[in-house]
Amino acid sequence: MIIVKSPTDIEQMSKACKLSAQVLQYAGEQINSGMSTYELDKLIYDYITAHGGRPNFLNYGGFKGSACISLNDEVIHGLPDKKKIIRSGDIVSIDVGAEINGWQGDNAYTFAVGQVSPSAEKLLRVTKECLSLGIAAAKPGNRIGDIGNAVQTHAEQNGFSVVREYVGHGIGRDLHEDPEVPNYGAKGRGPRLMPGMTIAIEPMINEGTCSVKVLPDGWTVKTKDGLLSAHFENTIAITQNGPVILTTV
Repeated sequence: MIIVKSPTDIEQMSKACKLSAQVLQYAGEQINSGMSTYELDKLIYDYITAHGGRPNFLNYGGFKGSACISLNDEVIHGLPDKKKIIRSGDIVSIDVGAEINGWQGDNAYTFAVGQVSPSAEKLLRVTKECLSLGIAAAKPGNRIGDIGNAVQTHAEQNGFSVVREYVGHGIGRDLHEDPEVPNYGAKGRGPRLMPGMTIAIEPMINEGTCSVKVLPDGWTVKTKDGLLSAHFENTIAITQNGPVILTTV
């Protein structure tokens, strides 16, 4: 069931979304070559709790981290690990959210560490553009399929592929609500977008094949061919005047 929020609900939810955006920006500023993803996750936990929030990923479904931190060919759900060291030339996807007063925020960004390859730069640029195009399609009266089609079309026109197994989602008092928001699909299909809906749009775009695999840890998702993957995400509200990004600093 899709839960439509009131303007007051969205105002309350925006506090969690703002903190989610702030900690994501902070995490990106803290990334250094030689640090472990565990160290980065600890900084994220400390920031959220110091600012009056709760890391909503921590213990969610048994996840043992405050953020999903995924390197290079890891698509999503990277478990923080003392042995996983960030190096110059890596791309680092951080997916993180905060809860405040029962409301959830969720966002992601893939950061370049030092000098990355031209192909990595292109992947990051195109995936970020996919997110912007997906958000632009999230107008009242449009359908969920319009978002996915915008993302898929741009990714494939640039020679990349779209992950099928994992999608965006509704969000509110629960981290994952209806509807699902795929990054692929046909225009004019799926639930109609209406004011008061709040959704997380999150393109996961691969350099090579769209096929992925889950590692034995039960969480970390990698590309099957070992090529790079990028992930960008914003939580947005559908309003009468169009989409409004809630995860902004």
